[in-house]
Amino acid sequence: MKAIPKQLQRGFTLIELMIVVAIIGILAAIAIPQYSDYTSRTKAAGAMAELDSLKSAMAICYQNEGSFANCTTMGSNAIPIVVTSKFLTGAAPTTAGGTITQAATGATLNDGTALSVILTPSTQSNQANMLWPNTGTICNPTRGLKPGQGGCP
Repeated sequence: MKAIPKQLQRGFTLIELMIVVAIIGILAAIAIPQYSDYTSRTKAAGAMAELDSLKSAMAICYQNEGSFANCTTMGSNAIPIVVTSKFLTGAAPTTAGGTITQAATGATLNDGTALSVILTPSTQSNQANMLWPNTGTICNPTRGLKPGQGGCP
């Protein structure tokens, strides 16, 4: 009998390549939406950080003036002029009646709708600090701020 020499296997079989592609596809289907949620939450936190200086200035103006009547114009009474950035998009925030309203932030829903911030100051006399409850759409545990963050209930 004549011995047949054993041939060396070279490369990958089609089945092996298909399995690898399927695994990568499954991982991508899970990772891409999670990454999108993560970046949106990061932009929401960035928007709140950019509004912190405005909240502080509004609180100081309220203490100095006794009301928010003279604390509405950006650039007066030490109220900073807040410009838009990658975290604060659209029009600049408004401060009517002490309430800080930012209609659009960099944080978005899955369909691309920008999340908003509405910060209403609590001016109760028995509080040592001014609280800023947030009633905007940015209070979204999946794509924005979780409860307890940024004044969200």
